[in-house]
Amino acid sequence: MSTQVFINLPTRDLDRSKAFFEGIGWQIQPNFTDQNAACVQIDENVFLMILTYDFFATFTDKPISDPATSLQVQTALSRDSREDVDALLEKVLASGGNEPRPAQDMGFMYSRDFEDPDGNWFSALWMDPKAAEQGPEAFMAEQAEG
Repeated sequence: MSTQVFINLPTRDLDRSKAFFEGIGWQIQPNFTDQNAACVQIDENVFLMILTYDFFATFTDKPISDPATSLQVQTALSRDSREDVDALLEKVLASGGNEPRPAQDMGFMYSRDFEDPDGNWFSALWMDPKAAEQGPEAFMAEQAEG
């Protein structure tokens, strides 16, 4: 069995969060969704658990930071192409998300960051497959020589 990744994030408005993530094309899994949480499936093995603050607090004794003002985690998601990165960001912006900074284009890698309506931070990125295989430094050195 493949490892599945569940990323738990707090939300102030569960219905708004569900609408946002559905708006960008991710699926809500009803078997793991109730008035306290929503399970958002990004792909076959990656899920977001969007939890109300009160429910999130049952999992920890630590204070829960407000993603609108503090960054605890940046969730980076690979895409198949630059165009796929841009297409996702178009959906994000149309669904009420925010792009907090300009696109980052390093030649071998292209990324755009976005925030959900609560301020949880994500990055959509594409990396040239050859750069991913060789490592960015070796790829850049090869490009400079050629």
